[in-house]
Amino acid sequence: MTSEYRILKRTAGRIVQLAALAAACAAGPAAAQDAAFPSRTVQFVVAYSPGTGADILARLFGPRLADRWKATIVTENRVGATGTIASAVVAKAAPDGHTLLFIATSFGTTPALRRNLQFDPVRSFAPVALFATSGLGVVVHPQLPVKTLRDFINLAKRRPGELHYSSPGVGGPQHLSMELLKLETGINIVHVPYKGFAGAVTDAMAGHVQAMVSALQSAHPHVSSGRLRMLAVMSGERSDAFPGVPTMKELGFPGLEIYTWYGTFAPAGTPAPIVNRINTDINELLRLPEIRATMVKMGMDPAGGPPDRLGDLVKKELPRWKRVVAAAKIKAN
Repeated sequence: MTSEYRILKRTAGRIVQLAALAAACAAGPAAAQDAAFPSRTVQFVVAYSPGTGADILARLFGPRLADRWKATIVTENRVGATGTIASAVVAKAAPDGHTLLFIATSFGTTPALRRNLQFDPVRSFAPVALFATSGLGVVVHPQLPVKTLRDFINLAKRRPGELHYSSPGVGGPQHLSMELLKLETGINIVHVPYKGFAGAVTDAMAGHVQAMVSALQSAHPHVSSGRLRMLAVMSGERSDAFPGVPTMKELGFPGLEIYTWYGTFAPAGTPAPIVNRINTDINELLRLPEIRATMVKMGMDPAGGPPDRLGDLVKKELPRWKRVVAAAKIKAN
């Protein structure tokens, strides 16, 4: 064996060793990060008050995730400023999966309404999982002389500025959804904001206002009793609760497909193995019949899917609502 051959053989061996070491180093941190989670108490930061949808989901999933992770989970409600206080807290937390934000539709609408936020809704967060969506619908007082959404649009165009619609408050999904409907159809109806759903729906049923956008589960008992009429649902498919009511897409308005939604985010920079582990565990829980039954009773459609499903939803929502807020000149209270 020549000396040149021995040198080549040793060199080749070292190259193989270095390649193996490089591969181990590349996989090592990810494996270590994955194995290290959770290494302490996990905090669920809920952006709204106890009893709201996001809060119920945090407390529904929390004990089951704690069992899977063999860890303590603490749920904390950081209420205020339409979810921005909780969002700012999580954005500044350590990016290790131990602090998670539980939030809903306002995450995509608030940036259009408020300036100088302490976070960026895209760059400051890592999407983890979309828990659920919930449909919306357009309802009117039954004595209004319309049977279809097209009838309503034509009536509003004949009587610009004369019809009124209610909402639970300025900047909420019901308000913005109706403003998007106005923008897409060119109608002019006047917004009457209330402090909550109860006042908004009560005056709609009494005929003090002629229309409103409502969550489907909230509108169902009033439509069933004949006190309101549902003209269209804003979801992509017809609702099981209102099988005879067409979707906006069926009526020629594909840009009016709108959902309320619930999701969870981690701080930006959270390692992908940790995000994927949390996402996988949430998806497995979402497949459990008892979890799904509880969510359906709340009017939620269980969602799930990869983290990008939530991230893509937010990226779609942000420009949509900025356009609506600018066109309608809406200002946050």
